[in-house]
Amino acid sequence: MQYRFGEQILDVERRELSRGGAPVAVEPQVLDLLLHLIRHRDRVVTRDDLVESVWGGRIVSESTLATRINAARRAIGDNGEAQLLIRTLPRKGLRFIGEVEESSPAQPARVEAGHRPAIAVLAFENLSGDPAEDYFADGMVAEIITGLSRIKWLFVISRNSSFAYKGRPVDVRTIGRELGVRYVLEGSVRRSGDIVRVAGQLTDTDTAAHVWADRYEGALGDIFALQDRITMHVVGAVEPTLRRAEIERARRRRPDSLDAYDLYLRALPFASTAMPLDADRAVELLERALALEPDYAAVHGFLAWCHEQRYLRGGLDEKTRDAARRHAHAAIEAGTDDAQALAMGGFVIGAMERDYETALDALDRSLALSPSSALAFGFSAIVRAWHGKLDAAIEHGQMGIRLSPYDPLIYLPCVGLAYAHFFAGAFDDAASAASRAVGANPRFSVPRYLLAASLQRLGRDEEARKAAAKLMELQPGFTVSGLVAGNITIPERIRPLAAALREIGLPD
Repeated sequence: MQYRFGEQILDVERRELSRGGAPVAVEPQVLDLLLHLIRHRDRVVTRDDLVESVWGGRIVSESTLATRINAARRAIGDNGEAQLLIRTLPRKGLRFIGEVEESSPAQPARVEAGHRPAIAVLAFENLSGDPAEDYFADGMVAEIITGLSRIKWLFVISRNSSFAYKGRPVDVRTIGRELGVRYVLEGSVRRSGDIVRVAGQLTDTDTAAHVWADRYEGALGDIFALQDRITMHVVGAVEPTLRRAEIERARRRRPDSLDAYDLYLRALPFASTAMPLDADRAVELLERALALEPDYAAVHGFLAWCHEQRYLRGGLDEKTRDAARRHAHAAIEAGTDDAQALAMGGFVIGAMERDYETALDALDRSLALSPSSALAFGFSAIVRAWHGKLDAAIEHGQMGIRLSPYDPLIYLPCVGLAYAHFFAGAFDDAASAASRAVGANPRFSVPRYLLAASLQRLGRDEEARKAAAKLMELQPGFTVSGLVAGNITIPERIRPLAAALREIGLPD
């Protein structure tokens, strides 16, 4: 059942409100309140009736009720002064006064289950001039769709649906409305001799603005290998692009309209700096999200990571460590098919428990689910370096960078490489990787001490002292003994790193 009023649709089965084909984020209680008013629009709904229906008769303060009513009005473009749709009748209650049409949906207003962003990958245009080459372009799209489908938080339209637009000049806004997607990935394939060039662009269907574009080329010698390589690059680039676009979307939302997904997105910029003060801000948002969705695996994963940051770089408090471990295990338990949750849970278990068997099992499962996840490769590189699997750590770090060279989280595989090269005695390579991590995330203190130690071992003492000074500016409480006590790896591996930092003159 759908209720349509003006340009707005309230889909009962999907529990979703949309306006002009675009979803409107609404907290579950606000949505229940709005739905109850619309269903009983033939009469005045008392406040006691709302409390019974929405809160199950629990005690609710007047301020809470007023806040939810105001949020319902904002969600549908109304307000307390105009009262164009929801009217307050003094000492009686509320009534929905807008004209409503009831219908059974012929197609979904949006197909974003749980507010996941949805994407359609259209058939790539064949620019080779030979219709016989269509198979290659179509195969490329099929592989990209398969790769994107492994990303748990992304809803991907099936090939059969998106290919319905093949050869038709259709505006992306129309596609967005008809398929119920927020993003459209378009592209083209051109073959010239033995060289194939593939171009792609990602478009926001709400604004028709491009949020990502790139092109790739390679030899046609092995068509399947080329498809695989291009698919890995496209998926690796598109995933962080979508993440950034969703973060910006959440920032534009009013706080009263946030649900668990939006709270989670708002937390990401703070969690992603990997520093404890920002983690404090992220934790507050993530805990609110978890209160709404207790089994939200991705939220458990980010909470685990934030508590790990607070523990290792915020004073080694045992309660914080316990929280990190608890959320890490919850992320793995709830996220058996969520590559991101598995990656974060595995990383934090590696950091907090040094249980490399469990950590690497989770990370390997993450990579099996989403082999294009630069995030998982980055965490895997770090844990494998701590575990002493240096060749594998370097391989995974390089893969993480190759998959997504413009991802803001590229500092993770770079840190993995810096650890691995330092432990292997390749101090030039360690300094290079640490320097790149610093450039990607200047506020993160870990690459600063890796850079300082690598420069010291190379005899570049003045540069090492500058890096150490910046480390202390970012993390004033840093001590070498605290780094050792963090217990991220065995004493034999951490000892040379600690010795280099002591020789620079960092506090013990």
